[in-house]
Amino acid sequence: MAAFLLNGLVFRPYYKALAGPIGVLAMLGSFFFATYTAWMYFGAGAALPAHFSTLTPIKMDWLNFGHGLSIQLGVQLDPLSVLMLVVVTFISLLVNIYSLGYMQDEPRKATYFSFLGLFTFSMLGLVMAPNILQLYIFWELVGVSSFLLISFYYEKRSASAAAKKAFIVTRFADLGLLIGVLILSNISHTLDFTTMIERLNDPHFSTAAIGSFMGLSIVTWGLALVFIGGVGKSAMFPLHIWLPDAMEGPTPVSALIHAATMVVAGVFLLARLFPLFGPLAPHLLTGIGYIGVGTSFIAAIIACTQTDIKRVLAYSTISQIGFMIFAIGVARPGAEESLGYTASLFHLFTHALFKAMLFLCAGSIIHYVHSNELSAMGGLRKKMPITHLSFLIGCLAIAGVPPLSGFFSKEEILLAAFNGNKIIYWLGLITAGLTSFYMFRLYFSIFWNKEFMAVSHQDHGPSTILEKGNGHNGKENEGIEHHTEGTATMKLPLVILAVFTLVVGFIPFGNLFAADNGHLESSFHLLFSIAPVALSLLGIGIAIGLYKNQNGKSDRIAQQLNVLYQAAKNKFYIDELYLFVTKKIIFNLIGRPAAWFDKTIIDGAMNGMGNITSLVSSKIKGLQSGQVQDYSLYFYLGMSGLAFLLMYLWI
Repeated sequence: MAAFLLNGLVFRPYYKALAGPIGVLAMLGSFFFATYTAWMYFGAGAALPAHFSTLTPIKMDWLNFGHGLSIQLGVQLDPLSVLMLVVVTFISLLVNIYSLGYMQDEPRKATYFSFLGLFTFSMLGLVMAPNILQLYIFWELVGVSSFLLISFYYEKRSASAAAKKAFIVTRFADLGLLIGVLILSNISHTLDFTTMIERLNDPHFSTAAIGSFMGLSIVTWGLALVFIGGVGKSAMFPLHIWLPDAMEGPTPVSALIHAATMVVAGVFLLARLFPLFGPLAPHLLTGIGYIGVGTSFIAAIIACTQTDIKRVLAYSTISQIGFMIFAIGVARPGAEESLGYTASLFHLFTHALFKAMLFLCAGSIIHYVHSNELSAMGGLRKKMPITHLSFLIGCLAIAGVPPLSGFFSKEEILLAAFNGNKIIYWLGLITAGLTSFYMFRLYFSIFWNKEFMAVSHQDHGPSTILEKGNGHNGKENEGIEHHTEGTATMKLPLVILAVFTLVVGFIPFGNLFAADNGHLESSFHLLFSIAPVALSLLGIGIAIGLYKNQNGKSDRIAQQLNVLYQAAKNKFYIDELYLFVTKKIIFNLIGRPAAWFDKTIIDGAMNGMGNITSLVSSKIKGLQSGQVQDYSLYFYLGMSGLAFLLMYLWI
C-alpha cells in the first residue's frame, strides 16, 4: 500500500526513475514478513498433535451498529492464508524485479509500479480476511486493480476493450457472490468465517435456521451463488471469455495476475468455505467438479490451435485452474477423502511458480522478436539460452514429467479424481495428455522448428509491436533490434523460478494442512503414475513429430480436421454466442421494450408535464402584462367581489 501511494502521488509526477526500486523494495519487505510469518507459523504449528490452529492477531470494529451488530476488519492466519501470503508476495517480488528491465523505457513506469502495489495489497487483504465481508471488499479491489493493469496501454482499442470485457464479465459473477455473502451471513447471523462454519455445521442450528427453496436448502443456494463469484474470477466456463483477452496488458502483469494470483482467488474461496460445501452441499460439490474438468478439457483443446504465445498460455491457465477446481469437487471432509482439497492447493502452489516463469519467458521472447505470433518465432534456443532452459523446465513441469513439481501435484489431483469420480478422472487424464501436446507445440514452435530470422521494422512494419513497453517504448528503432534476451533483472527471476520448479515437488505439502483425522500425508503411487506419465510422454512425442521441424504435417492434419479445427481455433464461437445473445435476444426482448417504455412513457410523461406547464403559462401570462390600467381593473374587481361577499355574509 505504501508503494502504491508513494509511486502514485510522489514519484509519478516528480521522481519516475525511483518508482521501480521503490516497488521492488516494498515487495521485498512484504515477502520477508510473509516468509517470516510462514516460518514462525508452521514451526510452532508442527508441535500440535492434530492440526495447525487458526490465529486472529488483528481484529477491530470497523462499523458498530449497536445491539450486538458490528462489522469487523482484521487478519486471520491458518495454513491456507499463510500459503497464499508466501505465493502472492514471492511472485509479486519477482514480477517487480523483472519489470525493472522490461518496463525501463516506459514513460508511465511509475503508474505501472503503483498499480502493481495496489494489486498486491488487495490480494493480501483478500487472503488474510477473517470474515466474508472483508473478503468481498478486497475481492472487488482486486477486480479494480486488474482493470487498471489490463488497460495500462489504454491508447490501444484492444486493451481498453479487454479491460471492459473483464470488468463487465466479472461484475455479473460478483453480483452472485454478493447475494451469496448476504444469504450465508443472514442465516448464520455472523460474517466471521470460523463462527459461520461452526454454526452452519451444527445440526440443531441448521434445522432451526435454514429453510429450503425449490428443493434445495438456503445454504446450498448461498454456496452456489458464492461459487458463481469464483467462476468469474477464476475464468471457469462459461465466464472464461475475459481471460484470453486480458493478455493485452503488459506481460509481467499476465504473469502476476492471470497466472499465479488473481485467477486462483476462486480456488481460494472454495477452499476457505470447503467445510461448508462438503457436509452441506455434496451434490453441488460434484457439480463444481464437472464444471472444473469440463472447463479444463475445453480450454486444452482451444490451446492446441492458438498461434499467439500469450493466448496459448492463457488457455493453459484456464485449463490448470480447472484442475484445481475439480480436485476440490471430488474431495469430501475426512482424512482420505480430502486428498483432492490438499492436491488442489498443492497444484495452486506449483502452478504459480512454473506458470509465472512461462509468462515471464514469453515476455522475454516478445521483447526479443517484437511479435506475439508463433510464425515470427523459431530457432531461438541458441539466441536465448536462459529463456530456453527456463521455458523447457516450465513445459516439463506443466506436462507432469517426473520429478518436476507439476508431476507431484497433478498426480495427486488425478489420484483424488480416480478415488472420487471416474468420469472426472478420465476427462482429467485426457486433458493432461493434451496439456503436454500443446505446451510442447508451443516450445518447439518457439525454440526449434526453423531458424530465427531477425527482422527490422523497415521490413516487418511497426504493427508487429503488439505491446508498448517492451524495452523500446513502442518506438521504431533503427535496423535489427535486440540481440540479447533481456537485462539481468529479467533473467534473474527466470533462474529463481526454474530452480524452485525443480525442487518444490519434494515438499511434504500434505503435512501443512489439517484433516479431520490428523495430518493428511501427500500421496505418491508409482503404479498409478504410469498411465498419466505415459500419456504425457505420448503428447510430447506427437509434438516432436509435428513441430520440431518445419514439415507441414500439422497443416495437413488441420485441413483434415477442418470443421473441428476451425471451431477450436475460433474458441468454439462462445464469444460470438455471447454477442448474439446480447445483441439479438437481450436487446430485442429487453432492450427494445425498455427503450420504448423509456421514450414513450417516461419521456412522454416528462414532456407532457412540460407541455401542460407551457400551455397554462401561455393562457395566464396576460395577468402579468405590466400595464397599470389592467392591474387597476383587477384591483377594482377584487374589491367589488369582497364587498359583495361581506354584504352577503352580513345579511
